[in-house]
Amino acid sequence: MPYKFPGVSTPATWSRKPVPTLMNRAERIRNHLMALPPALYLLLFFAVPSVMMLFASFRYPGEYGGLAPWYYIEHGQFSLDFTLENWLRLFESGIYLGLLFKSLGYAILTTLICTIMAYPLALMIARSQKRFRDLLLLLVILPFWSNFLVRIYAWMIIFSPQGALTIGLNHVTAALGLEPISLMFSSTAVITCLVYVHLPFMILPLYANLEKHDSRLLDAAQDLGANRFQCFWLITWPQSLPGIYAGAILVFIPSLGIFAIPDLLGGTNGIMIGNVIKQQFVESRDWPFGSVLSLVLTGITLLLVLLAAKLGKTGSANNGT
Repeated sequence: MPYKFPGVSTPATWSRKPVPTLMNRAERIRNHLMALPPALYLLLFFAVPSVMMLFASFRYPGEYGGLAPWYYIEHGQFSLDFTLENWLRLFESGIYLGLLFKSLGYAILTTLICTIMAYPLALMIARSQKRFRDLLLLLVILPFWSNFLVRIYAWMIIFSPQGALTIGLNHVTAALGLEPISLMFSSTAVITCLVYVHLPFMILPLYANLEKHDSRLLDAAQDLGANRFQCFWLITWPQSLPGIYAGAILVFIPSLGIFAIPDLLGGTNGIMIGNVIKQQFVESRDWPFGSVLSLVLTGITLLLVLLAAKLGKTGSANNGT
């Protein structure tokens, strides 16, 4: 053992706090500069509009639409003109809450269907050969090359009463002695188009996750006697949960607030909360109540995103990634 001089501290008792260097400071400054553009983007296009809508939700609608003045001066006295009527209106009538829960159900169902359809496709692409993988990915993103409304109009033709799909189904129902069905302006048409539009947003994050999996883990599990289902359930599935959470966020958020698809394919049966918000701002010009609905929708979306992010972190920590 080394000789210890009395009254002299040993290296084990010295402080081990890292000394900040010029390189560490430069790295921190660089990280702050890299985070500045997205922070400014969120501040200008999310935080500021949200504060404006919060402020507008407590005001009265104007006589010709828009917002009434938030203050008035009468007999030389300054008074504020705010109200809680817009928030009370949301809870007094069950129509808006019913549409909100209906939209949540549509978005959840769309997310579940996209997950069930996207998982085997993403797994097949991730495990395919390199020469076929690029072609398969190209086919996934190919619908993005056409306009969003053009694709919805195509589904309107497919679901129309004169469409081949509707005519074929009605021939089958007539042979079975059932009444004819109408696919247009129904919940079925809305859900089908929602799945079609958002399916690539589930496939791509899942593929990015599955493509990084180490195949040696599956080989080791098979050497230890695991069958294919056990390999999938105990190895592939837990590691793919972060990709599922990321895809679920990308599918759920736009599905919840969309209004173009219910407008064109749903009619009165497939109306969602996004249609009501658009109606309040564009047609009724009741901006205060439209702000209330927008804030409620934004709050629900943020809560679900935070929950999905927390689940994603927990899954990554459990998998050791």
